[in-house]
Parts: sequence; structure tokens; C-alpha cells
Amino acid sequence: MKYLLDIIMSFFTLLFVSPFLIIISLVIKLYDGGPVFYMAPRVGLKGKMFRMFKFRSMVENADKIGASSTTSSDSRITPMGKFLRKYKLDELPQLINVLIGEMSIVGPRPEVKFFTDQFTEEEKAILSVKPGITDWASIWNSDEGKILEGAEDPDQAYKELIWPEKKRLQLKYIREQSFINDIKIIFLTLKTVIIGK
Repeated sequence: MKYLLDIIMSFFTLLFVSPFLIIISLVIKLYDGGPVFYMAPRVGLKGKMFRMFKFRSMVENADKIGASSTTSSDSRITPMGKFLRKYKLDELPQLINVLIGEMSIVGPRPEVKFFTDQFTEEEKAILSVKPGITDWASIWNSDEGKILEGAEDPDQAYKELIWPEKKRLQLKYIREQSFINDIKIIFLTLKTVIIGK
């Protein structure tokens, strides 16, 4: 049932928003001539690495000139990127990852290898399911950049302020996963994006 939901939702959502995706792609390309997508290396199901599609919201090669965690005022974020991040539109291309079977609509948000390498034995259960576009942690922490604002070391601030609760909520999802909970998370995510918490 979950696989069927993933395929149907990703296919029809991509089809429905395709004109909007084309406009976003053109604006990103015209701004600085750089690539439209940022292919973020992430750890997926059973620890397998994959490239997660995102609309590029930062300057080209931003991952080589700064921390992996990003504050709201990070100078690497482009003007279009600020708009995309505010409304989570930079995440839309991850529907491609869902369609090709690397991700799910609902599941633990995929993490960079630096952090998954630090998982305890219990926390490794997070990698036992496909990573998702949204989960309980995404609803709890809908504006990561705001929480990290003002931090001298965004990666360290992420590890201290966000990561512990994020892992707790991801393990909660693993223990309680069900079709009903997935539907609930989808609706709560839409509510959070559209009208806030």
C-alpha cells in the first residue's frame, strides 16, 4: 500500500506541478547560469548512498565553501533560493527520487554520511526503511535555518539543537509506522507549509 501511494502521489504531483517546475528551473538557470538541481549525497535504505534531487537554492559549489548545515541568513543562499526554502519548494524534485524508488513520500529524512556514521546500534534502525520527503521530525522542525540562526558553527549547532530530537522522532516513526500515520503526516506537513504550525 505504501509503495502504491508513493508511485501514485509522486507521478500525479509531478504531472500537476510540471509547469511550475519549469518556471522555477528557468529562473534558477537565468540567475547565474549554474545547474538547476543540487544533487545532494545522502544515505538511504540499508546505508546505500544516493543522490537526492533538490532545486539549487545556493550559489554553485556551496557545499565546498561552507558548512553542510545552513542558517536562514547564510550568504550562499540566492534570492530565488530564499523564496524556495521558505515554502519548501526546493524539496519538490525529490518526487523524482520517490518515483524511481530511492525515497518514499513519508519516512525519516535522509542524512549525510558524516552523521549516519555516528548512529548507535539502536539508531541504525532509521536506515531500515526508505528515507522520506517528510516525517514527524520535519513537522516538528519546519524551519531548520531559523533554529541555527546566529550559530558560529552551524554543523555543531545542528548536532546539539536538532539532531537528538530528530533521531527520537525518526525512531518513533519506525516503531509506529502505518498507512494511517503516513496519511496523517502528509496532511500535517501540508498544513505546516501552507499556514504554519
